[in-house]
Amino acid sequence: MYQKHSKKRRMGLVAVLMLCVAVCSAPIQHFAKFPNQLRLFQGQSVSLHYAMPVHAQGSLNPQVAGINGSSDASVRVDLSQPLSIQPKHSGVTNLKLKLFGKIPFKTVKLQVIPDLRVVPGGQTIGVKVKSAGIMVVGHHRVQTKESSVSPGEEAKLRLGDLIVEINGEACNDISKIAPYAETAGRDGGALQLLVQRGKERFKTSLKPAYDEEDKAWRLGLYIRDSAAGVGTLTFYAPDQGVYGALGHVITDMDTQSPIVVGSGEILQSNVNSISKSQSGEPGEKRANFLKGGRILGNVERNTPFGIFGQMKQMPEHSYNPELMPVAFAEEVKEGPAQILTVVEKQKVERFDIEIVHVTKQTSPATKGMVIKITDPKLLERTGGIVQGMSGSPIIQNGKLVGAVTHVFVNDPASGYGCFIEWMLQDAGIMLNPEQATSKAV
Repeated sequence: MYQKHSKKRRMGLVAVLMLCVAVCSAPIQHFAKFPNQLRLFQGQSVSLHYAMPVHAQGSLNPQVAGINGSSDASVRVDLSQPLSIQPKHSGVTNLKLKLFGKIPFKTVKLQVIPDLRVVPGGQTIGVKVKSAGIMVVGHHRVQTKESSVSPGEEAKLRLGDLIVEINGEACNDISKIAPYAETAGRDGGALQLLVQRGKERFKTSLKPAYDEEDKAWRLGLYIRDSAAGVGTLTFYAPDQGVYGALGHVITDMDTQSPIVVGSGEILQSNVNSISKSQSGEPGEKRANFLKGGRILGNVERNTPFGIFGQMKQMPEHSYNPELMPVAFAEEVKEGPAQILTVVEKQKVERFDIEIVHVTKQTSPATKGMVIKITDPKLLERTGGIVQGMSGSPIIQNGKLVGAVTHVFVNDPASGYGCFIEWMLQDAGIMLNPEQATSKAV
């Protein structure tokens, strides 16, 4: 009896060992990596290497894509060799693989998207934006004859609120606030405000108070209507006439609230010097707007992935003015890459980096990758990533894959990057997967 149990135990161990060997074997591992879905740009062939020692019959819609250069709907393929797919027209089809032409083996959803190429940036740009209203950035108290009051607080206004209308009139000019306050104060009335808070809008009344010290009518608010700074151009799409820059949202310096853009412009800028980054203290590019420098474009949107707008032509000093293919988020891999940026005057240079971590994202989200500066020349000149470098395009394997967004304060040689796919969606020149699928034929 004991011998029988011992024999069964040995057979069980052998079976488990064989199963482990099978699971760890290259063919099984390659099968596990075989994608369920594959997105391709029209006209950009893709070669899949899975080294599986099997023959199969591959079939798909030949109007959408081809297999191994064939235009037939069904092709015999040897999966021990590279499998080449040629996207022909935008649309969706299923690549069905069957062993011996009969046994279902794998079905891969192929989504072909119109080809998209852009010119990578790297130029330092000046950014001026005017908000779509008057932003509340603080409260203060007004000293009246009777007491110290804050009309803004009494009106329930919060930091980050955007006053979009006063007495029914659109207002985004801070210079008009004083006349409104004086008129209402002298008449003994209140200002009727339309306020935007996040995605919601509401109405409130604010009665100005007379400041005995300044001899003027006050709202008890610190307010702002514009912002300015420098950043880096990420890409220019000449066919669509649009650009993307910064890689992150512009926020108000006091409230850290995203600025709702009413209007804005980007201009040519010149880097005068670099304050080097060090642990605990990020550096910055010191740059100025060029006197008489032409306006490069407008600012239409301010999103979590940067600023976007119209631009008629690429600014000067491009590293390479040629069109470059872009990468889907799933194409970005850990390993060597490069960034384009300016560290002196207006010269765009190329520097080596390492993509040390890639976050799997199927929908827009910031912090898509962690990057590390490895180029000794850039480390010597900047200490790593500095403020003003955000938006610097990230290039890998000849494709634009993303943009620099943030620096790690305690490790300035490292920082975050976002995927270029999300920037292209916010620029309005690339459909998100759901939209692309719904338009497929």
